[in-house]
Amino acid sequence: MSKPTMVLLHGVGLDHTMWEPVAALLADRYTVITPDLPGHGSRPPAADGTTLADLADGLADDIPPGSHLVGFSLGALVAQHLALHRPELVATLTSVSSVCRRTDDERTAVLARLRTARDDFAASAAASINRWYAGTAVGPEWVRRTRDTLSANDVASFVNCYRVFATADAEVGPALESITVPGLAVTGSDDPGSTPEMTRRLASALPHCRPVIIPDARHMLPIERPQALVDCITTFIGEHAHV
Repeated sequence: MSKPTMVLLHGVGLDHTMWEPVAALLADRYTVITPDLPGHGSRPPAADGTTLADLADGLADDIPPGSHLVGFSLGALVAQHLALHRPELVATLTSVSSVCRRTDDERTAVLARLRTARDDFAASAAASINRWYAGTAVGPEWVRRTRDTLSANDVASFVNCYRVFATADAEVGPALESITVPGLAVTGSDDPGSTPEMTRRLASALPHCRPVIIPDARHMLPIERPQALVDCITTFIGEHAHV
């Protein structure tokens, strides 16, 4: 009997390797696909004017119909776009550490981070590492790997993709009610950017979605708390997709 397919989409400035701890825990039950987003990893740099649709369209051919789609941060926005515009690809939708319908203050804060990324990329990367890992039990090797992945980005490409992350929730937000597949929205209780309030906001906007807040965790759930993340995703899929 063939295993169901799960597709894991990473966040801005990262690549497929961030999913290694999660993929290892899923491999016995799922065929796991971890593509690089356009503009990331082994893919060509993202051009000026790159949109959320460009990122989603650049991944669609990598996603078998009926996949369980899991997106992290920017990847969550991409996954939501795919669920809206390519619903045949998506059996369930899990949004991990996702933003949703930012308030004016939240938008001001992320646009300030976008300006820092454009003007001082090294400072932006250092701030991200601090925001994601400060006070966690994540070991130095994963912190180093994440820092190295961020630092390897083409700066212009990163800025183009970060602009999508900073603005595309306003694009996809009004259409969330049209997503009909079962949904899960999960974040860490201590995530300062993709906050528990945003996760509850997302779960309220999606017609068939529930929020899960993982206690004592920050943004990088796939690395910081992979077992807890896998447990809530697989429980959700088991309840809603009968796999």
